[in-house]
Amino acid sequence: AGGFVEVQGTAEGTPFTRAEMDMLIGLAQSGIGRLIEAQRAVLGR
Repeated sequence: AGGFVEVQGTAEGTPFTRAEMDMLIGLAQSGIGRLIEAQRAVLGR
């Protein structure tokens, strides 16, 4: 649990830095966690 299966990204115009990529991954992890919590609440798990 917690591993990555796939990450896709395209820099349209200006490349992003490693720090920005790390920030985006952190935001994605947080959002995924919130989605899982909401699904569990709806499903009663």
